[in-house]
Amino acid sequence: MTWFPLTNLEQIKDIIAESATTPVLIFKHSTRCSISVTALSRTERHWSFTSEQIIPYYLDLLSYREVSNAVAAQFSVHHESPQVLLIKNGECIYEETHLNILVAEIAEQL
Repeated sequence: MTWFPLTNLEQIKDIIAESATTPVLIFKHSTRCSISVTALSRTERHWSFTSEQIIPYYLDLLSYREVSNAVAAQFSVHHESPQVLLIKNGECIYEETHLNILVAEIAEQL
């Protein structure tokens, strides 16, 4: 699995544009949280998609708090960590947090 780092506000516009043709996953991760580390590891182990099926972005919310806040505002979700957002046609169509983050459920949304 190859993550695309989400590190600046301009990328949110890119994600919205990309999601018009390919769903985009944003994984909001806290490097200091053991639950977040577990959810990230489990996601990576079970990931079976190509970048043509879904584009995965990784957001280190401790390093990029402003970006994390902008993502929450843009897609009208309450901030959580860890958290995944599935973006399609510029809208968040699926959101999950903590150990409820499951690749199988993400696949169901596609």
